[in-house]
Amino acid sequence: MIFTLVLGVVGVGLGAPAQGVPGQVRTDAVREWNDLALNAVRLTRASDSDSARVYAMLNVALYDTVNGLAGARQRTHAVVPESGPAGADVQAAGVAAAHSVLSTLDPDRAGVYDSHLSADLAQLRPGRPRDLGVAWGQHVGQAVVAARADDGSRPVQIQPAGSGPGVFRADWSGVQFGQARPFAVADAGVFVPGPPPALDSLDYAAALADVSVVGNAALPDPAKLATFQFWSLPAGSVQPPGEWVKIALEVSDARTLPLDDSTRLLALLSMALFDTAIVTTRTKSTYRHWRPATAIQEADTDGNPLTQADPGWAPRAGAVGGTPEYVSGHSSFSAAGATVLAGFFCSDHISFTHATDTAPGNVARTYPSFTAAAAEAGRSRVFGGQHFEFSNQAGLTIGRGVAAEVLTTHLLHRSGPTHLGDCPL
Repeated sequence: MIFTLVLGVVGVGLGAPAQGVPGQVRTDAVREWNDLALNAVRLTRASDSDSARVYAMLNVALYDTVNGLAGARQRTHAVVPESGPAGADVQAAGVAAAHSVLSTLDPDRAGVYDSHLSADLAQLRPGRPRDLGVAWGQHVGQAVVAARADDGSRPVQIQPAGSGPGVFRADWSGVQFGQARPFAVADAGVFVPGPPPALDSLDYAAALADVSVVGNAALPDPAKLATFQFWSLPAGSVQPPGEWVKIALEVSDARTLPLDDSTRLLALLSMALFDTAIVTTRTKSTYRHWRPATAIQEADTDGNPLTQADPGWAPRAGAVGGTPEYVSGHSSFSAAGATVLAGFFCSDHISFTHATDTAPGNVARTYPSFTAAAAEAGRSRVFGGQHFEFSNQAGLTIGRGVAAEVLTTHLLHRSGPTHLGDCPL
């Protein structure tokens, strides 16, 4: 096998040779370097938006590198429009591109990435094809880094705490991502939903009653707690975007996708996840909605005769939540992930078994479809007492909308079917 991974945190199986791809190209590089990115997110305790940016930059670089060497089979590019040199080794190019991105984004672990690059290249035959591949991959990786240097993800901005009924009460950082430049969607603003239900409305009272029961720490329910924990994914995990990267890798492994298809799937997915982070952050900063814990404890201030204050109420999650409540980011990321995977494989009804970073006892769960997993991930936030159901539903709508635009407008055949409708594979 060409590529191996010796990461202690995540074990990696080697893929079988891809069929119908010149040079019997293998997809191990995609998994290896994505696993390295996932581990970097864990170690740096990156936020959901920061992690989505890392995954997108890595996978866009991998895609453009491989696609640039595809000759007549080329699809539309993500960031880098030119083609690579004839005769370049595509495997050398892929690992060089991935190394260029990760060593720039995570300089504290540059030595780890250097070691992986050296080990990968050492298993390829020396000579002009390998050298051409390395040079091309480095060019693409550096071009992707340069293209995203001014994307609005820095400097970090903080929205100060608010006050009064309906308003989130704490400072929170990362607000700048709401105005970051998308990878794929033309206008992130079109996906920002309308406001949450008015505090004095029946719909709001119904949602508050729902979360006050199913998310109540004082009402033990081991199944609901386990579901919340399974999808909780706080800092120190791969974050919600990372779980959908993991799912994509697992499903791809089961189908032994060729390298060009594997890189395209991960690029589509990670671009959609980052663009979803933009819409989610912009929505949160626009409406600044209070979390259920505050809403229930202070229900006597909301002007709604159908709600009743419970000053001692606590969420099943054990924490209020660190960002404004509307919308649920776990829901939006999960819907984006599920929609991309269903669109790419031309079927939502693909069963898979998966264990998240926070799965209790590391016990995996089996899902009959991508949508089923996304639905559980979204509802888990209500079980944890951290979101209202209307925020779950709004988040799911955001993710589906962003992913649909990405699928229908990016990384397409230069002629022929798109990703929705006729199967692109």
